[in-house]
Amino acid sequence: MELIVDERGSFIGKHQGRLRVTKDNERQKEVPIMHLRQVIIAGGGIAISSDAIRACSEEGIPIHFISSNGTPQASLYSAGLTGTVLTRRAQLRAYDGPAGVALARAFTLGKLGNQANLLRYVAKNRKGTAPEIYELLMATAAEVVDYQIAVERLHGETVDDIRDALMGIEGRYAARYWQAIGSLIPPALNWPGRETRGASDPFNQVLNYGYGVLYGQVEHAIVLAGLDPYAGLLHADRPGKPSLVLDLIEEFRQAVVDRTLLGQITRGWQIGREEDGRLDQPTRERIATKVLERLETTEPYEGKRQPLRHILQCQARHIATYVRGERESYTPFIMGW
Repeated sequence: MELIVDERGSFIGKHQGRLRVTKDNERQKEVPIMHLRQVIIAGGGIAISSDAIRACSEEGIPIHFISSNGTPQASLYSAGLTGTVLTRRAQLRAYDGPAGVALARAFTLGKLGNQANLLRYVAKNRKGTAPEIYELLMATAAEVVDYQIAVERLHGETVDDIRDALMGIEGRYAARYWQAIGSLIPPALNWPGRETRGASDPFNQVLNYGYGVLYGQVEHAIVLAGLDPYAGLLHADRPGKPSLVLDLIEEFRQAVVDRTLLGQITRGWQIGREEDGRLDQPTRERIATKVLERLETTEPYEGKRQPLRHILQCQARHIATYVRGERESYTPFIMGW
């Protein structure tokens, strides 16, 4: 169970083994701590008591803070979850050797494969009803092979030798992917193409908020695997930049966020916004709920169907065992279609 609090003026406190959310002294929500998986605090003007934080820490429940537009801001974890040493030493060593090169390539191949498979997935039901769109989606999906070959041909002694080339390949196919996705977005949403920070159109805002929710889930999986979320490979190191989170999230954006939210708008969901153009509170809550629900659904993985949340945690652990030399290779997660 997740507790999502995104209404300004709310207060989260602890009361007899539960987290209670109140506003203006009126009870809004109440969740048993023993059933709670995580707390997501979205936006400003929300307070939480030290007793509530302590209770979450004792039970290993993360508290994620994201802005009203979905930008990840902070996460609180129990100190016991971040006390690993051996895995982090191996992770840092991997950066300067072949393991780092292999991981960076795998993250890129994972994203390319998932983008192509999502296009195939959304094309399936349009073959008879919208043949032109079907052909566009399938043709764009087929193009991915050239990009995958380009990635596999890259070689270098360290990830620094191939990073720029990898990012260039990823960026070129992303442009093709979003162009194809644009054919599915209702004209009323005025889709300008993919925009990240500062997006003013509703669907980009919805995507950015959904990625912000997913970000917290990826970071938590990485921490539980004993890895340092700030020591990435594909994404370059910068102060305060959680590069490994940005690396691993590439394998899950399409399966968890793009598929979920694209399905919502193509089925007629009306995106609500405030007067200032930001997403309104019911819309933000719906996005978070749908993304978290999607994580509980299953995908083919290692010979059987497993929940996406479990797959995410396994992938993080596979990174850890690979850098420690306990796994021969790292295989990215590719969604089914």
